Amino acid sequence: MITSAQMRAARALLGIDQKTLAELSCLSVPTIQRMEAGPGNVRGVVDSLTKVVEALDLAGVELIAEGAASDGRGRGVRLKSPAPVRRKQDPDTATATADR
Repeated sequence: MITSAQMRAARALLGIDQKTLAELSCLSVPTIQRMEAGPGNVRGVVDSLTKVVEALDLAGVELIAEGAASDGRGRGVRLKSPAPVRRKQDPDTATATADR
């Protein structure tokens, strides 16, 4: 239905924090935190998941399922496939740093 990464990305696109998403979905902040904490698909009470999806939809976020086309309008992002973090050498310290 929705992944924890989608929830975090949706909040980032909207520029809202967990407290605001909790208010929009009529859920508690700890519930939102638990939903976003796990990897992969969000696990929880179906009613809570539905509230989050509806709140994000009303706020203007289109959640796109794996492999689904987006018929919506507006800006957004889609993860093509998870890529490994590339490392580069810092010439001053000769230590590896994350390439951003």
